[in-house]
Amino acid sequence: MTGRVRIAPSILSADLIRLKDAIAAAEAGGADWIHVDVMDGRFVPNLTFGPGIVAAVRRVTRLPLDVHLMVVEPERYIEPFAEAGANVLTFHPEATIHGQRHVSAVRERGMLAGIALNPGTPLAAVEDLVGEVDLVLVMSVNPGFPGQAYISAVTDKIRRVRALLDARGSKAHLEVDGGIGRDTIAAAAAAGADTFVAGSAVFGAPDPAAAIRELRRLAHPRP
Repeated sequence: MTGRVRIAPSILSADLIRLKDAIAAAEAGGADWIHVDVMDGRFVPNLTFGPGIVAAVRRVTRLPLDVHLMVVEPERYIEPFAEAGANVLTFHPEATIHGQRHVSAVRERGMLAGIALNPGTPLAAVEDLVGEVDLVLVMSVNPGFPGQAYISAVTDKIRRVRALLDARGSKAHLEVDGGIGRDTIAAAAAAGADTFVAGSAVFGAPDPAAAIRELRRLAHPRP
């Protein structure tokens, strides 16, 4: 892996009653981004956050807000999340028809544009867009619920995405989401990921700030 490591704690695993405190703890640990999982109960079997929670989080942190849309017709949500304060907006190409148009619309609203790959989604689904996006997100679990185990076979997909980005001369971030923790982050980093979404590994830890620092250390193993 080359480049800077980014740790993006996911508030899906945080105590929402004490969300402000959870975000403060993440900041204390040196978190780079705050990750927000948006699910509509249709593209994935769960219902989570909308623009309102992003606006609330925006009021309590200056960290970039990394919003992952697991929704059908993501184009309907570009404007609301931009207005709420999102900095990164990622969607799944199979959830819409005109992916390239929506990548452009996200960037026109001043956000970084990302595309996501589920474990069973072939790399070909995003191959024609990698030259235009700022981030590729590889899901290392089937999305919908927090706390799932990392699918080890996805490590090879991370490696193939890194090779594709390098071959195209892309500077896009390569993010991994799902089951990232002490036992998995090093393998994902070695495969070429530079940005890591961590939910339970951070907010389920006794000391979230220390957990973030440890994840960052493990993503940069000594030779």
